[in-house]
Amino acid sequence: MKGQIFKIHSDFYYANTENGIFECKLREVLKKQKVSVFVGDFVELEQTNNDSKQAFISKICPRDNYIPRPKVANVNQVIIVSALKEPDLDFEQLNRYLCFCEYYNLSPVLCFNKDDLQGEEEIIAEVKATYTPLGYKILFTSALEKRGIKEFKKLLDNKVTVLCGQSGVGKSSLINAINPSLNIKTKSVSEKTERGTHTTRHCEIIKIDDASNASIVDTPGFSHLKFDFLMPSEVSGLFKEFVQIKEHFGECKFSDCLHENETGCVIKDHSQDIAQSRYQSYLQFVKEAKEYKKQITYSGKKTESGSKFINNREVAKISSKKRVLSRRKNNQNIDKEL
Repeated sequence: MKGQIFKIHSDFYYANTENGIFECKLREVLKKQKVSVFVGDFVELEQTNNDSKQAFISKICPRDNYIPRPKVANVNQVIIVSALKEPDLDFEQLNRYLCFCEYYNLSPVLCFNKDDLQGEEEIIAEVKATYTPLGYKILFTSALEKRGIKEFKKLLDNKVTVLCGQSGVGKSSLINAINPSLNIKTKSVSEKTERGTHTTRHCEIIKIDDASNASIVDTPGFSHLKFDFLMPSEVSGLFKEFVQIKEHFGECKFSDCLHENETGCVIKDHSQDIAQSRYQSYLQFVKEAKEYKKQITYSGKKTESGSKFINNREVAKISSKKRVLSRRKNNQNIDKEL
């Protein structure tokens, strides 16, 4: 039986199948292989008995795409939800989300919520000046006044969409504005910290309606994405304006140029074509990548595979420690017999 994981809670996985919803556990062999299961994964299930709605996950099907944080697989687009105010728009965090989408080859849409608040004209102008030339699709909404909701809903038709953004920007409010019957829990921004509070506790695929075949992956707010998994030289490829400048004016003088203070740098020579907030974000991401480079340079990162193939069948490896103990016990038994 095949199904798709739509929610993960503790060690239980909930899968939609042709025969209804099943509560699943992961097979021990997959646990030993340290297999990760993401929301959105298509899986093969083994039912515990014919009358039960419980099953074991025996196989994870190949993914079309995935995001490691939040752990989501097989999505069609990412909508990055930001608030124009309350909490204040964080350009660096927004650029993080965009660069992660570029890295994992996902199509991002920028949604700026709370368009009903006063005094955000300068921010809207800066947003348009920064991201429109880069070709990103931009949408302004107000969940409170239902502005832009029709356009927002149209983006979701026939797609599985990830909503990501910091806590308090209005992700849950937008879902409720599209379909009030879903009644997703919401909270207002804290007056003390001027930041959002967590209402969504886990990733979950939510069916908006059957007519449009639209689904949303509601995710918890998070703000600790870091570029501590790639080399500094890879960061510039995640910024569209950097790629455009290189395509038009050629490469930098030095092949290992990080576009900081080097001579003959094409990016620095055309810095007027880059928004200041974007360049500052780039410098911060390079700094994080340098920490990662230092870490892997001075510490070993080798890991052993947790599985092996025997007769074209994948089985879990037994650790070397257990093999040694097993042989020792075998030798002791031989000694006893002698």
